[in-house]
Amino acid sequence: MSTKINFTKAALNALQLPALGKRAEYWDTKTQGLQIRVTATGSKTFYVKRRTATGSVDRVKLGAYPAMTPEQARRAAADVNAQIAKGESPAAKRRLARDEMTLRELFDEYMTRKAVFNKRPDKPRDIYRLYLSPWTNRKLSRIKAHEVQTLHAKIGREKGKVTANIVLKLLHVMFNKAINEWRIWQGDNPAHGIKKFSEHSRDRFLQADELPRFFDALAEEPNETIRDYVLTSLFTGARKTNVLEMRWEHINFERAEWHIPETKNGTPQTVTLAPEALDVLSNRKPMVTGGYVFPGHGGKGHLVNPAKGWKRILERAGLSDLRLHDLRRTLGSWQAKTGASLAVIGKSLNHQNTSTTAIYARMDLDPVRESVDRATSAILVAAGAKPAAAVVELKRGRKV
Repeated sequence: MSTKINFTKAALNALQLPALGKRAEYWDTKTQGLQIRVTATGSKTFYVKRRTATGSVDRVKLGAYPAMTPEQARRAAADVNAQIAKGESPAAKRRLARDEMTLRELFDEYMTRKAVFNKRPDKPRDIYRLYLSPWTNRKLSRIKAHEVQTLHAKIGREKGKVTANIVLKLLHVMFNKAINEWRIWQGDNPAHGIKKFSEHSRDRFLQADELPRFFDALAEEPNETIRDYVLTSLFTGARKTNVLEMRWEHINFERAEWHIPETKNGTPQTVTLAPEALDVLSNRKPMVTGGYVFPGHGGKGHLVNPAKGWKRILERAGLSDLRLHDLRRTLGSWQAKTGASLAVIGKSLNHQNTSTTAIYARMDLDPVRESVDRATSAILVAAGAKPAAAVVELKRGRKV
């Protein structure tokens, strides 16, 4: 049944319900294509039904009566008619919008295609969970540049500039890959063009006058795993995650080397072990069962977060602004203090730098070993834990 009537509240309220399993359609006399569909259960829904320029028939749902009034339905129908007049298909656009990817779906795609190859896949997951998850169900086209800019500024104020830049970078990379590489999204990148905060490189490391009380505080640490972890971090200069995941099978005591299969850079690294580092590891070996050098009670099997122990050490030492990563910087700084070249320091810390990559490739581990040995000895001398005469001397005549 299809009848034309003037859509007023009185007229729509008076419409009779069709028989069970049937439905009735009524057309508005004032607005082209506007209809209301009535079912046996009493629901009344506004639609626009029109033929498009391509010859197809579009039916676009507008809303349910009485939540949508006849006046509102006419205005919505006018918008649909205007789109059709321009040669567009509103129904097709709505289907695309309905099928459009959400931010969560894009993130899942990113994790499947990209982050699975990352050494630390938990990092983007944590960034997404902490800062982007409120937009989980948002369609990609609904995420606007001004919102991203506002979020970036908010995180910068509350969590710091570095964190804000990391969130912005993750969002930018996900959209960029979806648009340019994977071809699964045809819209704009809302993170494009948003200026990152300027970041100042941290230059904190243990100074000579701080070393004695730092080592005294470390010696008083009751947790041997934490104490040995901190010493190993300092004496190797390795990254936090690599030291936490250190395995006995990767340590060669005879060659005084530790092989890391994959680092943050995605490359393997061979770390030279100074005598002081070897002493720490040799003393741990008889006391530790299992494959990890620093075992833990969690599901990963190794120490995961030494934050509490680190806090105790800093409190005893009277240091408040030192981070675990600063131990890595401390070794590099003392290497520089004791005469090591930037190339040697970069090699020992596994830094990637395009201007020195060729130099690294030609270097063997001998100058690195000499530099690390000399730096660790100097650290212990400054801490009062080793006599000055025991400082390892660099071999003369070798050019780096």
